[in-house]
Formats: sequence, structure tokens, C-alpha cells
Amino acid sequence: MAQWGTLLVILAALQWGITGGLGSQLMSWGWQAEVISFWRAMVGFICMLGWMFLLGYHKRPADSTRGLLGWSLLAGLGVAGNFMFYFKSVNESSVAVAATLMYSAPIFVYIASFLARVEKPTPVKLGSIVVVMIGIVLLTGVLQSGSASVTPLGIAFGLLAGVSYAVFIFAFKSASRHGSVPGILAIALGLSTLIMVPFTDMGQAIAVPFADEWWVFILFGLVGGGLSFYCYIAGLRHSLPSVASIVAMIEPITATLYGLLILGQGLDAMQIGGMVLILLAITVLSLAQNRPDVLLRMPLGLRKDTQETCRRSRRNRQVNDAF
Repeated sequence: MAQWGTLLVILAALQWGITGGLGSQLMSWGWQAEVISFWRAMVGFICMLGWMFLLGYHKRPADSTRGLLGWSLLAGLGVAGNFMFYFKSVNESSVAVAATLMYSAPIFVYIASFLARVEKPTPVKLGSIVVVMIGIVLLTGVLQSGSASVTPLGIAFGLLAGVSYAVFIFAFKSASRHGSVPGILAIALGLSTLIMVPFTDMGQAIAVPFADEWWVFILFGLVGGGLSFYCYIAGLRHSLPSVASIVAMIEPITATLYGLLILGQGLDAMQIGGMVLILLAITVLSLAQNRPDVLLRMPLGLRKDTQETCRRSRRNRQVNDAF
């Protein structure tokens, strides 16, 4: 079962990496970042509803309706920000840069945790923060005069995508104590769709079903907001934390290869070096935690509960019941 679990996690990471490439292609065809983000969330919302009803989760009462809705709404806000900021970063830089900047989000959660005295700094954590900062400087080329491959907006949007993802994970983790995983994801994705409406050109969004690229949008939504979530949660149920931490690197690597081989978005030697530093530092931090989580990219600074508490939590029992 461990091999199948790892395979499912790999499939999820591959799908999220491909999502960035597909989004970049759609934008190169004239579709706005907000429009493709809107469709990713809406298709994902439909998939989560199907998952919830097929497995009968809609018949299970929530422990706390107020807690479930409150945290799920916050998760939806995080999803909306993550989707929109990520693709705006892709538009201002490249798939590889945007994916790697988002992947570095745990470092900024750690910094916030240190400042709030939630976690104590250790040599490993401080060293990883320094390495990631150096990696970001190399990846984005901020010290290279005349560098136009990555704009300041591209950097800002990429980091905001990571922060938004951290908000989603924090809210998702809290909501999972009150209800089912499919239900939480359905509420979060549904709300994120509504949040994006004011920022989206609805004329262009409504035109999607009648465009030649309609099937790309459906595929984009399925791999980015539907099937990938199922593979992720089901796979992690049977994966070792050490394996999952390493497999997490597949997403930005897949996005980079997609950009290089299909979109022609290359990286210079300095940017590749920066990307390697970031991926290695985040993986070392994740391995140092030495414990499983609901999602591979769980911001490390938010992990406060022990293994025994995690095993006893309602969240894990619900995930286990589903598979």
C-alpha cells in the first residue's frame, strides 16, 4: 500500500505542476489570469461536490456548523488568493519562478512564528531561512542590473500566493476538526469562486464554454482543483512522511520542465542554482519535522500538535474512513 500511496502523491504533485503550465498557455492565448483562476475553482468545486455526495458525506452532521463554516470560509479566501496571485505571478515572470516562490511559503510562516514567539528558532531553521533567502535572490535575479525576466510584481505575486496558501492550510486544518474533508474543500472552492467574481472579466469567463479552448479549461480545472486533491489526500493516507516530503519537490520541478520543454521558458544557471537551494532547504525542514500531515506543503510554522494528538484527531479518522 505504501507504493500505491506514494504513486498517488506523485500524481497529485505532477497535476499541480502541469496546472501552472496549462495556465500559462491559456494566458498566452489571451485569457486573463483571473478568468482561468475562476474556472479552476469552479471546476474544482463541482468535483468536490461530487466526491462529497458519492461518499455520503452530505449525510454526516458536522460537530460544529459554525466552526465548520467559519474556518471553511477563511480557507476559501486563501484559495482565491492563492489561485489568482499564482497565475498573476506566472504572467509576470515564468511558471518555474512562480511555483518555486510559492513553494517557499513555509519559510515566511516560520519567520512570523518566530516574531510571534510561537516557535523557537533553531540552527536548522535559521540556516534554512538564510538559504531560502539566498535562493530567492538568485532565482528572481533582483541583484542583476537590467534583468527583465522577473518583474517586482512577479516576485510579490509569487510570495503572496504562498502566504495565501498558508492561510488556506491553517484554516483547512482548523475546519477539519468540525467536518469532512470533501465538505470543507467544497465550501472553500465554492466561496473562492464567488470571491473572484468582482475581480474577473465575467464576459470573458462566460465565453469559455463557446471557445475552442473549452476542453483545456475543463482539463485545467480537473487536474488543478479536482482529481489532484483526491490523489493527494488518498495517497498521503499510505505514505511515509519522509517520502512525502521529498515527493513534494515534484510540483515545482514539473512546472519548470513544462515551462522549459513546452513553453520555451528557460532559466539561467544562477536561477537554477537558486531554485535548487530553495527546494533543498524546504525539504530539509520538512524532513526535520519527521511526521505526516494532511497536505504535503503544510506550512511548517503551523505544526504544533504532536504525533499522538494527530493520530487521535477527528480529521485523520475522517480521511481514513473515506479510503
